[in-house]
Parts: sequence; structure tokens; C-alpha cells
Amino acid sequence: MLNDKYQKLAEALNEQFKDALILTEEPMKGHTTFRIGGPADIYVEPDYPSIISLIQFLKEQDVPFTMIGNGSNLLVSDKGIEGVVISLGKKSAGITIDGEKMIVEAGAMLSTVANTAADNGLTGLEFASGIPGTIGGAVYMNAGAYGGEMKDVLESVLVLTENFEQKTMTPEELELSYRHSSLMEKGGYVLSAVIKLQPGDKSEIKAKIDDIRAQRTAKQPLNYPSAGSTFKRPEGYFAGKLIDDAGLRGYSVGGAQVSEKHCGFVINKDKATAADVLKLMHDVDDIVFEMFGVHLTPEVRIIGRDIN
Repeated sequence: MLNDKYQKLAEALNEQFKDALILTEEPMKGHTTFRIGGPADIYVEPDYPSIISLIQFLKEQDVPFTMIGNGSNLLVSDKGIEGVVISLGKKSAGITIDGEKMIVEAGAMLSTVANTAADNGLTGLEFASGIPGTIGGAVYMNAGAYGGEMKDVLESVLVLTENFEQKTMTPEELELSYRHSSLMEKGGYVLSAVIKLQPGDKSEIKAKIDDIRAQRTAKQPLNYPSAGSTFKRPEGYFAGKLIDDAGLRGYSVGGAQVSEKHCGFVINKDKATAADVLKLMHDVDDIVFEMFGVHLTPEVRIIGRDIN
């Protein structure tokens, strides 16, 4: 049951942000690719022009908030998320082509941006065509696949800093490295990005995208909900191989399972809870460390009430 504070806040949000989708006690399992997660007190999908004023309003009200994209790299607590979840999606997904540059709002899906690039004869973003996330999330974690990563194609990023200032930052200023940006430590929110590509042959670009998608389908457990690669790649190793070599292919806790198709993925095989996934991740890390002396660090972002 939503308490009076958040009930009144929801009413105020509905009054002030009429173009936003505002839901109360919204199950987060419907907004993550893991299909796991308890309710957000308030869930908001703002249009792009309202993002800054919405954040400012919440800060003035001293309300905790969490910003997400497509929820493709998230594990949300079974107890949900305190305060407001701001989801940047279809209402903040504009794409503008300017020669060899693309100006992209944070809620745009990577697959859509990659396809738009291909349609306009621009190459360099094919690696991202199968990543099920948004531009905002991809910049935040410097997403990558198939030999490419976001820092390779970013020219600049418009960020709303923790001090509530809009700032254009370069990839160097964002300190982009393997699955990392300075936003993780310093805070801040991606509003949009300028992507610099090169002219190319449309048919060749689309053929490369098709090939990458075929590889993903062949190698990854796309028929089950997951958050993609569960662990970061340890230096000098591959997480999936370590897990497989530890005899953990198919290892299960409750409804969560180490994928039998790709050991780097933990899947929601049968109505898994966040507690199932966390227990499985801890078990896998303990066993791999015991056998090989290597700790596995989560790549998935773990958020919500009483998460541990």
C-alpha cells in the first residue's frame, strides 16, 4: 500500500507533468529484461523536454529517485525500489542525423540507432545492433560487443551533473573503460549523445548487422529472460569459461540457472526471484574463487530495497 507521502507526490507529478506516464506501485519485473523485481513506489516515463525539470522537482522534494533505460542490465530487489523510478524510453528517444554524426536522446534503443545508421549508410555502430539497451545506459557502462564499444564512436555526451548543471563531456572526460564510466563514481545522468560514424556501403553494413544477430542467436540464451553477461571479464580470463570449467553449467538456485547454452549468462528459467539470482551469483563466485583463485565481479547492476 502506497504511503501518504508518495500518494501525494504521485498526484503532484500527474498535475505538473501531464505528458509523462506516471504509475504507482509498478512491478519492476515488467521493466527489466530479467523479468524480476518488486514494485517501484512511483514509476515515471517523462518526455525528453521534461527530464531536467522532473529531476529538479524530485530533488526539491527530497525524494530518492533512480534513473533507468531499458532495464537490460538490471537486477531489481524483490522488495522493489524506494521513491521514484525515472525510465527513459520511447518518450525520450529522438534521433537526428547531421552528416556523419547522430544526435541521440538517452532513451533511444541501441538496435534502433544502429539500424538508423545503416539506413543512412553510416558504419561503425554495427557492434551495438544486438545490445538490448538504451544509449543512456550504454554510455553509463561503456557497453560493447563483437570488438566494439561505445567509447569508439562517441564524440560527446550531454550530462546532467550531480550539481544539476548541464555539461558536454568527451569520452576522455567520462573516463570510459571496460564496462565503466566516471558517472558510476561521480554521479550524473546521460541526456543525449553525439555519435561520430563513417560513410559506408548500406548492403555491407546491414550484412554485418545480420551476421552479428545470427551469432547472438546461435551463442546466447535469448529464449530466456536475462540481463546479458552476468559477470565482468576478469583480466586474463573469460568469466563464462571459468564458470564452465568449475562444472557449473546448468547450476541452479530456485528458478535461476547458469545457462547451459552460455555459462556467462544467468537466466530466469522458472519464475526466479532476485534472491535466487543473488544466491546463485554468490555461489558461482565462491566456487570459481576456490578452484581458480579468481573473483567474479558483477556486470549486472543490482539495485533496490534491502539488496545485498
